[in-house]
Amino acid sequence: MNRLELIAAINKDTGVENKAIDAVVRAFVDNVQKAVKKGDGVTLVGFGTFASAKSKARTGKNPRTGESIKIAAKVRPTFKAGKGFKDLLNGVKAAKPAAKKAAAKPAAKKPAAKKK
Repeated sequence: MNRLELIAAINKDTGVENKAIDAVVRAFVDNVQKAVKKGDGVTLVGFGTFASAKSKARTGKNPRTGESIKIAAKVRPTFKAGKGFKDLLNGVKAAKPAAKKAAAKPAAKKPAAKKK
């Protein structure tokens, strides 16, 4: 699915104009890129985390000639899928959140009787 197909799918689901969806998609991508470039991660719970990782400089080999070459250090973008996304891909049904039990409140103390 490319950007235009994504916009069409969102339009079908929401009925929002394609121009507005395109603006939101472009703003989303721009803001994720800016945040990751700054060194911040962008986490969308249940979907995944966009971040950056540093690679150290190292020596590699040209597979054709066997010659040693230097590979410069660099920063690369990473994406780690969230549990909800992984479960969706693997056909795992999401567990329903357990109902929270109300914490038992301690019994209110009666005010001390006044002495006369």
